[in-house]
Amino acid sequence: MSITKKKIIVLGSTGSIGTNTLDVVRRFPESFQIVGLSCRNNVQKLRGQVLEFRPRAVALTAESSGQTDLINEFSSSSVKVYRGDGCLAEMIVEVKADLVVNGISGSKGLLPTLQCLEAGVDLALANKESMVMAGALIMETAGRSGARLVPVDSEHFGMFSLLRKIDRQDVEQLILTASGGAFRDLPLEKWRDIRLQDALDHPNWLMGPKNTIDSATMANKGLEFIEARHFFQFDPGQIKVLIHPQSYVHALVRTIDGFLYAQISQPDMRLVIQAAISFPDMLLSPFAPLDLEDTELRFYAPDLKKYRMLQLAYRAVELGGAFPIVYNAANEVAVDLFMKEKILFIEIPRLVEKILEDSWSQGCQTVEEILVIDDLARRRAIDEAIKYKKVVS
Repeated sequence: MSITKKKIIVLGSTGSIGTNTLDVVRRFPESFQIVGLSCRNNVQKLRGQVLEFRPRAVALTAESSGQTDLINEFSSSSVKVYRGDGCLAEMIVEVKADLVVNGISGSKGLLPTLQCLEAGVDLALANKESMVMAGALIMETAGRSGARLVPVDSEHFGMFSLLRKIDRQDVEQLILTASGGAFRDLPLEKWRDIRLQDALDHPNWLMGPKNTIDSATMANKGLEFIEARHFFQFDPGQIKVLIHPQSYVHALVRTIDGFLYAQISQPDMRLVIQAAISFPDMLLSPFAPLDLEDTELRFYAPDLKKYRMLQLAYRAVELGGAFPIVYNAANEVAVDLFMKEKILFIEIPRLVEKILEDSWSQGCQTVEEILVIDDLARRRAIDEAIKYKKVVS
């Protein structure tokens, strides 16, 4: 009996989520087939992926050196190349995959998320910024098109798995865990001395640079808090964040009868990706399982004076409307400036807080309105950052 392979498009295939997704697919050649890949400018890495996985199509979302030669090479090997504005949507519609994995980092992942769902294609979503910016619109689009939406991060997939087994009416509280990032044990008075290379060293996870810095500030958990509100449709007051330094327990659900249910595994993104892309089926994992023998599990509340980015996420949700969009946009600008060594690490939350203090009463019901707010918040953040003293290397 022949087995039909699940046809997959990977957006952002050269990034952290993308390369981990391809590593999972590589281990299950009988279950998955890569039919489309996309990248922004790492065309040489994309070339290697094309040679290995032989997709039907690739999408190049930005101009980069060496791109012309690569396009000619791809075209001669019957790989269709999509370029320019709208290239991701074109590939999604024309290639007709069973599943799209959105591993694009940052707000650039929003339009592909909506385009995928509008086309009725199932989506494994690693791009949390999409849900932060347009959670209500995304959930409405998925519901209207019938496309299945599965989260691809350890906390939300863990929560997703638990809530499939627990009646919604029995849920009292959702608990998301956080590692605390690279500086959880560093006194706040020493945070002024943090430099870029320090922030890129995560204690538990291997992630892209932006997510690693977001983990250090706990903006990552702030974004996930906002995402969880939309994805699971619970009141913000029912969602709690705890620091769990070991990163083994990814999500917990407290039920009204006093029990806690936990999702526990190794901190390995490939486990989550395997589960998400095979959903609703389950595959035998080739990755090392967690052995709880002699394993310590600690939990404690985050210090909101230290992790101001988490506190600002709570404020953005409380203010509602456009404020979560502004929170995300200002954070992306601040992290980019820190990575360019234009501002200090401790100035990331200062900059975001300053932009959140502005008046943001604009409508944010449509994707066009959302993108206008996103652009305006970025420009305000850049203008504000000019006042900051640059880092002296």
